[in-house]
Formats: sequence, C-alpha cells, structure tokens
Amino acid sequence: MATKTKEKWSKDVTQHSDALDLEANIFERDDPHEIARSLRRSAERSNRRKSSPYRSAMSMLTFYINRAGSNLPAKQKQVLERAKDELRKEFGRT
Repeated sequence: MATKTKEKWSKDVTQHSDALDLEANIFERDDPHEIARSLRRSAERSNRRKSSPYRSAMSMLTFYINRAGSNLPAKQKQVLERAKDELRKEFGRT
C-alpha cells in the first residue's frame, strides 16, 4: 500500500506543482531542446516559485528523473538527461 501512495505523491507533484505550471506530458517528449524550452517558459512565468527560474526548472526535471527511476525506459532517460544540458544552455549556464 505504501508504494501506491508514493506513486500517487510523485505523480501529483509533477502534475500539480506549487512552483511551476507544466505543459501536459512534457517529460514524455522526444526532443530534449523542446523539454528545456518548455521548462524555462514555465519557470519564468511562475510567480509562485521560491528560487530562480533556472533552479526551479532544473529541480523539477531532476525530480522527475529520480522519481520515475527504474520505470523510465532507457531511451527516455537519455532524452531527459540531454534535456538537462539543453536547460543549462537555455539559461546560459554552459
């Protein structure tokens, strides 16, 4: 039963984040640049975030990768890891 609660908790965070309004299914996309651009837009538009737009966007991406864990297909995990690099470029942090 605890596993089911955990799954609901992490899913709820990505769908109803207090800090960012994310596009639907953004983490399921195949283009790392598109994911990074979307996260940047969400972070910059948010007036509820507690840190910089860069930190909020990177935190949400990292959270999703870590929470999805072993359930994330290897190909999608690679896309999301590349999205981290793209996010750094979007914010000029190369």
